Amino acid sequence: MDEGRLLERLVARYSPSGREAPAVGEFLRIAGELGFSVRADAVGNGIARRGRGRPRIVFLGHIDTVDGERPVRRVRGRIHGRGAVDAKGPIAAALLAGTQARGPGEFVVVAAVGEETDSHGARHLIPRLRPDAVIAGEPSGWDGVTIGYKGELQVEATFRGHRTHYSSPWPTTPDLAVAWIEAVRSFVAARTDPSPFRSLTGKTVSVETDRRGGDETVRAIVDLRLPPGLTTAEVFRTLPRDPGAPEIACLLAVEAVEVARTNPVAAALVAGIRARGGRPTLWRKSGTSDLNLVLPAWRVPGAAYGPGDARLDHTDREVLSVAELRRSVAVLRTSVESLRTTLRVGA
Repeated sequence: MDEGRLLERLVARYSPSGREAPAVGEFLRIAGELGFSVRADAVGNGIARRGRGRPRIVFLGHIDTVDGERPVRRVRGRIHGRGAVDAKGPIAAALLAGTQARGPGEFVVVAAVGEETDSHGARHLIPRLRPDAVIAGEPSGWDGVTIGYKGELQVEATFRGHRTHYSSPWPTTPDLAVAWIEAVRSFVAARTDPSPFRSLTGKTVSVETDRRGGDETVRAIVDLRLPPGLTTAEVFRTLPRDPGAPEIACLLAVEAVEVARTNPVAAALVAGIRARGGRPTLWRKSGTSDLNLVLPAWRVPGAAYGPGDARLDHTDREVLSVAELRRSVAVLRTSVESLRTTLRVGA
């Protein structure tokens, strides 16, 4: 099957989080045409399997995208459209590589739902799949491998008070919320590191005020990105409680993940890139991925890989060249074949 056409078919099915079913259906049709056995699970993940037995290598991609439908165009060998990079390009590469890779065991390609929101697709899979290795389908560039993702802690602080005349010397409830956000900024600044990946960072997501008569409620949401070695529980426990003594609730907690460059999956991908004449780059990213969830649960070798420039994630400029897609297919094929031998020997 033509690589570009395969990717066009996936990208043409608009699939924002929560509305992935048409794209999952297209994924299953394509995988079936390529000789995979296919099914959709209870939460809507698309699952394509090829081969049998051990080792079982899982390629965990996500088929959902951020909102904002874009026209799909193919111009001078480049596919433009929502999801071309994040992350239908990696899924397309995995399907094609799975048809070419030889050796024992099973290769499973997952088109997971919900990664851009709450990762419920990946969470559903954790107790139901038992892989021997996992490759997360995320854009790293055909010659890059991602071996680390920061953690994420999102909290909501609620401030309750009474309306104050703006000419009075007393702070308003919104004043307390703003002052608390500044205290959080100082808390974050005290935990910086020369390496951005090793630093705690934070952003204000929203501040909303609700007034009912003389009562006033302000809710502030802050998103923190955590380096490896700093747990969400530790940060939540030590967040500032003053000024304002807000009620603080945890909305999201995902731990950071980092693997050794020598782990079998990273090593196989690096070797596959070199076999194609590339100079591998190892990435550690400030975002999160489903790898943060599945690696600690499955306790198997893993890394993230896929074609595409991650700087285009979530933008209207997503584009992937067919040439890069082909190179990624070759890298994945070589890597999967190597892993099948390595994991079988290790067993």
